[in-house]
Amino acid sequence: MQRMGFDVLPILPAHAIMAGGLPSHHDDPFDRMLIAQALIENLTLVSSDQAVMRYDVPVLAGSP
Repeated sequence: MQRMGFDVLPILPAHAIMAGGLPSHHDDPFDRMLIAQALIENLTLVSSDQAVMRYDVPVLAGSP
């Protein structure tokens, strides 16, 4: 991952707390965690999932 320029983003308690408090637009807990991390860390998600796009998070539309 480091050779490709990626950083590891650990799951912090603040991420878990936010994920648990998100509206229930999405039932997948992993996706809710990604959304929470993006919100807290000011990141943009890449997704084609319409449920993810219902959250107030920056999304770069991907293809399935």
